[in-house]
Amino acid sequence: MLDGPTNLDNVEDPKQDIRDAVTALCARFPDQYWRKVDSERRYPSEFVNAMTEAGYLGALIPEEYGGSGLGLSDAVAILETVHANGGNGSACHAQMYVMGIILRHGNEEQKRRWLPKIASGELRLQAFGVTEPTAGTDTTSIKTTAVRQGDHYIVNGQKIWTSRAEHSDLMILLVRTTPKDKVAKRSDGLSILVVDMREAIGNGLTIRPIRTMMNHATTEVFFDNLKVPAEHLIGEEGKGFRYVLDGMNAERLLIAAECIGDATWFINKAAAYSRERIVFNRPIGQNQGVQFPIARAYAEMSAARLMVYHGAELYERQMPCGKEANMAKLLSSEAAWHAAEACLQTHGGFGFAEEYDVERKFRETRLYQVAPISTNLILAFIAEHVLGMPRSY
Repeated sequence: MLDGPTNLDNVEDPKQDIRDAVTALCARFPDQYWRKVDSERRYPSEFVNAMTEAGYLGALIPEEYGGSGLGLSDAVAILETVHANGGNGSACHAQMYVMGIILRHGNEEQKRRWLPKIASGELRLQAFGVTEPTAGTDTTSIKTTAVRQGDHYIVNGQKIWTSRAEHSDLMILLVRTTPKDKVAKRSDGLSILVVDMREAIGNGLTIRPIRTMMNHATTEVFFDNLKVPAEHLIGEEGKGFRYVLDGMNAERLLIAAECIGDATWFINKAAAYSRERIVFNRPIGQNQGVQFPIARAYAEMSAARLMVYHGAELYERQMPCGKEANMAKLLSSEAAWHAAEACLQTHGGFGFAEEYDVERKFRETRLYQVAPISTNLILAFIAEHVLGMPRSY
């Protein structure tokens, strides 16, 4: 990789040891590996296992629970580096932040039951059941219910875009435990359950894969009188929406880091090709029409990257960072997309050939302007909560 995108101004990078180690791991999974995984539309189990064994998926779990006890900026560096090397952290990134709901809001018995096994890889916590077909990003309107009956909850409903459900042992599930028309605030009455999917599949839980142009491990999940032990309730009943929001800042910063990594990959790929590709007896990179989009993409990526690490620093200091996390996600996803456009345009027809990997990464990076939260909703958040404008939805 070029020095610039990962070491601005040639200053010493405090995360360089992490980047070097992750880069070495990624070297075991070159472009050919990811190309094959994509063509077979399968889950990259080998890569996920390697990330688990290296301790990266337990990076944010405290050492007392068997994790690495690292900070969010370290996790940001891990995922940024995976993507900068042509990989895709979306196959496993949820395990890095979803466990935070258990860590921050679970009781001590729950932490000791699940976190050490998640850190070691004995258990996979990859599935996050929130979105529903009729609710979309209007989370307070979800219809999946959980009714307490003795020492169990009975769950009925449906989730969609529940990625990695087929490859997860546990699921963090958001359910409505009090009907919406019986709560004072629409965000009340939502609760978090931990579902042991190993026991649930075939006993009230059905998983159906969804074919997509990327993220081949996404699914829709159906609950039909699924019994979940009441002891799997995280925190207080009815307070689950707040617990989900609490984890969203970390999620957005980590996704933003992946976008920065994608942008770095596209910029390096485009710059290298522009030096090598000869047309009319000169490298195409000598033409300003080719130079300028790549240079602008680099500038956008560098600025977005500063916001990502600033947000991560605030998060680590336990300071408010909702504004920064949302802006980091917005700016990074757009920087990645602009870099993707520049890279594809630089490669011309070869950019559409699978062997160059541009079309694969092009498809992958487009997702992040839609998920895990859309660009428009981020703008609405900034307008209302930062600029004090009237609520638009």
